[in-house]
Amino acid sequence: MKKIDYLKLISKRYPNIDLVSKEIINLSAIINLPKGTEHFLTDLHGEYESFSHVLRNASGVIRRKIDETFENRINETEKNELATLVYYPKNKLIYLHKKNEITNEWYFDAIYRLILLLRTASFKYTRSKVRKALPENFIYIIEELMQEQEDMESKKRYYNEIINTIIETKRADKFIIEISKSIRRLVIDKLHIVGDIYDRGDGSHKIMDELIKHHNCDIQWGNHDILWMGAAAGSGACVFNVLRIALRYANLETIQDGYGINLLPLAQFSDEIYSENKTDNENSIYKPKLQKNHMLRDRDLLLISKMQKAVAVIQFKLEGKIIKNNPAYEMEDRLFLDKLAVDNKTVKVEGKIYNMKDSFFPTLIKSNPYKLTEEEEELVKILISSFKHSEKLKEHIKFLYSKGSMYNKTNGNLLYHAAIPVDVKGEFIKAEFDGKIYFGKSLMDYFDLKAREAYFIENANNDILWYLWCGKNSPLFGKDKMKTFERLFIGDESLMRENKNAYYNFRNDESFIDKILIEFGLDTEKGHIVNGHVPVKTAKGENPVKAKGKLLVIDGGFSKAYQKITGIAGYTLTYNSQNIALVSHKPFLSFTESIYNNYDMLPKEVYIKEEEKRVLVADTDDGKELKKSILILKELLQCYRKGYINEL
Repeated sequence: MKKIDYLKLISKRYPNIDLVSKEIINLSAIINLPKGTEHFLTDLHGEYESFSHVLRNASGVIRRKIDETFENRINETEKNELATLVYYPKNKLIYLHKKNEITNEWYFDAIYRLILLLRTASFKYTRSKVRKALPENFIYIIEELMQEQEDMESKKRYYNEIINTIIETKRADKFIIEISKSIRRLVIDKLHIVGDIYDRGDGSHKIMDELIKHHNCDIQWGNHDILWMGAAAGSGACVFNVLRIALRYANLETIQDGYGINLLPLAQFSDEIYSENKTDNENSIYKPKLQKNHMLRDRDLLLISKMQKAVAVIQFKLEGKIIKNNPAYEMEDRLFLDKLAVDNKTVKVEGKIYNMKDSFFPTLIKSNPYKLTEEEEELVKILISSFKHSEKLKEHIKFLYSKGSMYNKTNGNLLYHAAIPVDVKGEFIKAEFDGKIYFGKSLMDYFDLKAREAYFIENANNDILWYLWCGKNSPLFGKDKMKTFERLFIGDESLMRENKNAYYNFRNDESFIDKILIEFGLDTEKGHIVNGHVPVKTAKGENPVKAKGKLLVIDGGFSKAYQKITGIAGYTLTYNSQNIALVSHKPFLSFTESIYNNYDMLPKEVYIKEEEKRVLVADTDDGKELKKSILILKELLQCYRKGYINEL
């Protein structure tokens, strides 16, 4: 298209000199504002309460805004209560009403303080952007209250009268709830989730609901996310991996309550086929990992154990078929069912014979061990259909695709979940798929494309989604093998170790990180890699800051299952106009503790990198696009002035 034709198209939106000039001035003002704060979280693993609190307190940003706004004008107790009110306004108000602690004076102080806090939170944004973050019913009132003229006696009376009227008309609760939402929205400009929303905890579906409501977020897929994406795409191997993990942790809430998937056919099949496994001893290897406060009865645990066994056997059969059908995956060493002895009491692994913990496998057909029985085949069809046709799961998975990717380049930083596969020399592994060689960035791009085709193209091969879950060259897995069979059925320590990709040996090497940044077209002086997937063993002295700060690992144990290893409850990262800050969190107690006792999961600063000069919107990816728009608008302006395009 010729440039003049393109400018004529733009002129339909800006049909005269006045409108073009106005937009140029507006965009020029925006790019000279400080950049908004970015918030980075990873490896949430279904821990909804912890995630929700960190989201609400913005990794301590809101509390810092409170300190900045009020300094010594209010005491620590008042600051803590104000913070809790911003995090959980509705619940806090209900609690205070029950205690009869809310008076007109309390309302006045709370509203006034929230207005001052909103001013601090909004200083770096244009009036237009702030307006979009305000509740529609109170826009005019809030904009009036945000004018900083309390020193003028007439204005002070005006402000007081507005607040008093809000209280008298019994709109104070609604006003506080809505203005608190606006504060939370304005303190974080963009949220980045660096993978693994799903599995282990029971609130993955709730986290997804929160993310869908968020004003601006993106997701870098983790291997547990891709597993659910595969299940929703109809991959039987992915479905049965999802089920096994849920049964392993006795967390069925996401599957049953969140997505409405009926597990009764699985329960009936398991109870019937494995009816001989009745004693605790025989089912011990299948018993779920339980939280201390679980409410499950012995008979429930026995049924869950049988279900886990049934699922595991079907999983290994389905995976065997994928491995045989895809020699490019090079995963033949994961085939075990054909290595079992006739009596199933031993198995050959890497040329050695090992005893099996369990030998009762009534659905194994010795002549064809990877063949499903008729009953198993029917069960697989039922469960695949349930996953594919869950409307709630469809909504969540489509959101994962629309906001997600294998990696993300944003404002000079590179975000990905696990690893860039390399060999023992630190060179990018060259993997062959579909007759072509891929490595580094091209491998990530290939997998991103194939992951999308597997879900959106009807009858596409969805095996690639299972490979991304556990394949040896999967950037989302980052290990040589997933040793589920060995851990479950053999238990020999020498076999259970999953070897990490050599990437993890080089993460502290600055030149190695530079090589990755260059591969993805990023600046080695200013760029960083943000990584998750492998929990940082903080309790053992491991440092999440690698390669002199060029790589930051933010998986520190959101999942309760990892907190004994990590010693903390996760790392999170914020990046504002002045610095990049990595912080650690203590385990979250509960919503109740926050609402009743003003408990906060305030983080501890682990690493701060100050910017040499304040980062402006002009320095960001969005700013670069705005600069391009300004140049185009200036060309349109010249066309109007020279008469090449007529004004309307």
